[in-house]
Amino acid sequence: MSKTTAKGAAFLEALSVSPPIKAPKVEATPANDAPAQKPERAAIAATRKGLKHIGGYFDRPDVEKFAILRARLGLDNSELIKLAIDELYRKHEAKRVFGD
Repeated sequence: MSKTTAKGAAFLEALSVSPPIKAPKVEATPANDAPAQKPERAAIAATRKGLKHIGGYFDRPDVEKFAILRARLGLDNSELIKLAIDELYRKHEAKRVFGD
C-alpha cells in the first residue's frame, strides 16, 4: 500500500460512524413536557403582562444621549421613554389648547 493510500484509509476510518450511545430513558411527566424557563424570566414575563413593547433604531449620538440621561436620572429604558413621551405629549397638548 502506498503512503497516499494509507493516509486515505486512515482518513476514511476516522470518518466512520461509531455505534450510537444509548441515552438514559426519561419518562414523560408534566414537568418534563413543559418548556424550561428560568424563574427570573418567568417573573419578568409576569410583570410585562398586558404591556406593549415599543422600540427604535438610533444613531450613535442619540444612543449616547439616551445612556447619559438614563445614568443621570437613574431610570431604566422604559421609564426614560415614558418620561420623554409624557413631556412631549404635554408640550403638544399645550400648543393645541392655546392654538399655537
